[in-house]
Amino acid sequence: MTGTSTSAATPAVQRMSTLDKYLAVWIGIAMVAGLLLGRWVPEVTQVLDAVTVGSISLPIAIGLLVMMYPVLAKVRYDEVGQVARDRRTMALSLVLNWLIGPALMFTLAWIFLADLPEYRTGLIIVGLARCIAMVIIWNDLACGDREAAAVLVAINSVFQLLAFALLGWLYLDLLPGWLGLATTGLAVSPRQIAGSVLVFLGIPLAAGYLTRRIGEERLGRERYERRFLPTIGPWALYGLLFTVVVLFALQGDAITRHPLDVARIAVPLLLYFALMWGGSMALAHRVGLGYERAASVAFTAAGNNFELAIAVTIAVFGVSSGQALAGVVGPLIEVPILVGLVHVSLWSRRYFIVSSPSRGTTP
Repeated sequence: MTGTSTSAATPAVQRMSTLDKYLAVWIGIAMVAGLLLGRWVPEVTQVLDAVTVGSISLPIAIGLLVMMYPVLAKVRYDEVGQVARDRRTMALSLVLNWLIGPALMFTLAWIFLADLPEYRTGLIIVGLARCIAMVIIWNDLACGDREAAAVLVAINSVFQLLAFALLGWLYLDLLPGWLGLATTGLAVSPRQIAGSVLVFLGIPLAAGYLTRRIGEERLGRERYERRFLPTIGPWALYGLLFTVVVLFALQGDAITRHPLDVARIAVPLLLYFALMWGGSMALAHRVGLGYERAASVAFTAAGNNFELAIAVTIAVFGVSSGQALAGVVGPLIEVPILVGLVHVSLWSRRYFIVSSPSRGTTP
């Protein structure tokens, strides 16, 4: 379905705040600060690296909680059921995330990193870890459907628990064996995956839901959305910037010591993000989704759960392994690319039907 709703499209274009408008600049500064911190102030990174529970970094977990909480507090949870009944959105997202995404990353990893097995394996693991965290903020910045994003990340969480280890066996052992390629084993604990899902989605989702429910009971929906949400909104980007600094500080030394390797890993990642996002938007447009839900589907499909990928590669292959470095390069490329795609997404709205000024399309 093609077309543009002129009357709806104009009010739907929400003006970005100064903080949002220059997000790419702030993220660039945060990335550089993190890299320099990790390279030149190892004492700080040693302290950050020591604050962990199992394989989960508490500084990263805190940053993601602060980042996701304001966005999840904006979700109208009483409208989530309407999204879940939209079969087109659900089916398209499942196909993109669990069939096309891993297969595409597997293909790109073998095309560009066939001679570098450690990096190839790490990249494939990144492709298996579907996004359940940062997609929330990319979707919000792109004016996507918040309710759809909440449902899609919840579904990805369930599939991650059930399918991550199985897909690891498929793409690292079974399929390469069938194709006569080198195989790799992946022993990952379901408990580790469950812990990642709980920390990086469960806690902020519960906090956002309770805030919405209690806030509406005490203030009413209009006062809650007009007065309370704007006060906590900027904290989403503060949390994002803090997370970027911590993440790059923890891995800054490894990244700066292997610039050519980082460049090799970056090429298939760039292609992956471009193909997944662009293909998802095109398919969503083809099946008749409005802009808001198309954006939610596209960013959910293009993003990856780098927290889980890094945790798995470090636990299985070691912190100094090539697999772990490939996992670390994931957010190095993903963060600036998806910030750029937010702006491309906002520009592309003219080619979609926009159903309402601020809500997603209805099924």
